[in-house]
Amino acid sequence: MVTTLITGGTVVSATGRAPADVLIDGETIAAVLAPGSTLLGSDVAASVDTVIDATGKYVIPGGIDAHTHMQLPFGGTAASDTFETGTRAAAWGGTTTIVDFAVQRTGERIEDGLAHWHELAAGQCAIDYGFHQIVGGVDEQSLRALPKLVDEGITSFKLFMAYPGVFYSDDAQILKAMQTSAATGMLTMMHAENGPVIDVLAEQLVARGETDPYFHGVARAWQAEEEATHRAIMLADLTGAPLYVVHVSAKQAVQQLAWARDNGKNVFGETCPQYLYLSLEEQLGASSEQWGAFEGAKWVCSTPLRSRAEGHQHHMWQALRTNDLQMVSTDHCPFCMTDQKELGRGDFRAIPNGIGSIEHRMDLMYQGVVTGEISLERWVELTSTTPARMFGMYGRKGVIQPGADGDIVVYDPAGHTSIGYGKTHHMNMDHSAWEGFEIDGHVDTVLSRGKVIVDDGQYLGRKGDGRFVRRGLSQYLI
Repeated sequence: MVTTLITGGTVVSATGRAPADVLIDGETIAAVLAPGSTLLGSDVAASVDTVIDATGKYVIPGGIDAHTHMQLPFGGTAASDTFETGTRAAAWGGTTTIVDFAVQRTGERIEDGLAHWHELAAGQCAIDYGFHQIVGGVDEQSLRALPKLVDEGITSFKLFMAYPGVFYSDDAQILKAMQTSAATGMLTMMHAENGPVIDVLAEQLVARGETDPYFHGVARAWQAEEEATHRAIMLADLTGAPLYVVHVSAKQAVQQLAWARDNGKNVFGETCPQYLYLSLEEQLGASSEQWGAFEGAKWVCSTPLRSRAEGHQHHMWQALRTNDLQMVSTDHCPFCMTDQKELGRGDFRAIPNGIGSIEHRMDLMYQGVVTGEISLERWVELTSTTPARMFGMYGRKGVIQPGADGDIVVYDPAGHTSIGYGKTHHMNMDHSAWEGFEIDGHVDTVLSRGKVIVDDGQYLGRKGDGRFVRRGLSQYLI
């Protein structure tokens, strides 16, 4: 087996930082050594196959993006990143594990949807991957199938309070699914928006001729997110199910989560980079020479970008500091403008929902360290350690310690990353949602299970490097 020594760097964990050398034997970490340690001999560097000099750099556990949608069918098209292109882009950005969503719709069998997702991903991924299960049709058959997923390493499932006619579950269906969650220990993930209300508002806007992408954000009002978040919390409390609310964007929804957590509930939430940096006014309301007012379609996602004037972005950062929100994922679901987003020209309701961020999450969150929004340790906690704990992978993922997978990123705080199409852009889409962002740091080297897959501006991995991760139950519950 190949042995690798990462020397001279500062190892950063969720709880601290210290100068240390990391020895990897094959696919796993064998030792974390104090500088100059002779525990394994007087000259460890001379006895290994590869030495990586991390002097002046941070050595962190590989990023875990626990919310992605590769090849997701949506709105008459499908997400433009395949498992091959999407995981390769993730690797470029320092993410070494994803958890994607297998899909079941009304009338379909969970087993068939899961099998299809395995077929899509097998042999294609550049990095390790796991699955959550979308339950778009809660019925007796799907309720019987859910507990069986635990033995297959799929210990979380997602319900939707939005998208009537597509993925929507009513309160009775949610109640039944949460009862299964409580009985099995599976984690219920929730898209918390009041879909029927949103549909009425959207129909009224279009009837008035207000059809530009900006009105996507108006239709999906924060009240619809707050109300659904509260309702999900109440149903989880009634059933005893642990609850994880995805892509939280409204400060009022965060307040609902904080109330539940202050009362000792197993309630958790994630936000995404777009809700920390982007806004209704600046992005959804954007205009360009090429696209006119349809420029904002680049940033149509759900939950939507919120008003900067209302202070949602500031509150998201604050919630990450106070642990009212525990994680930052991407909800990576990219679509090209040409032939995909433009399906919604003249009617924002037909714009495929999603943006591409998987390549930039680690950098964008590090910029929050630079600007003083979060600490260096919190950066690692939000992007790697907590995702591993939340979704049953900790010990193997999310930490640099003996026995863990050799998923490691060498990050240069003195480096610089310019984000944009034609600059730093490996996602399969024809624009960047992060055009013009400048990052005061750089991903220098990425190792996945001990193999160097990105180094010095070169991609050294290949499709099939990634393996399916069978996850255990959440390690984050109270």
